[in-house]
Amino acid sequence: MEVNDALVENLCKLACLEFDAAGKQEIKKDLQKMIGFVEKLNELDLHDVKPLLYMGEEMNVMREDIPEVTLSREDALKNAPMADEQYFKVPQVVKNPATSTEG
Repeated sequence: MEVNDALVENLCKLACLEFDAAGKQEIKKDLQKMIGFVEKLNELDLHDVKPLLYMGEEMNVMREDIPEVTLSREDALKNAPMADEQYFKVPQVVKNPATSTEG
């Protein structure tokens, strides 16, 4: 695979990154090295190698799912900085652009 200026420009656009000309050339070299490394793996004979699905011998080790009450609502809310009778209250983090006064 060839790493050209158009590919670097497209990747920068997709990643919302901006680089000067020297930075783009450095990224171009780094991408070529990475692709070269991955292409080198194609030289290996993997005919009799089974795919690795799990890192260990055990598969899907899960505990029994038993519902239980671990913390009452009152205990969970008692140390909250802001709460009402049922919920945690948090500061607004998403602003409605229609009501925003910033401009």
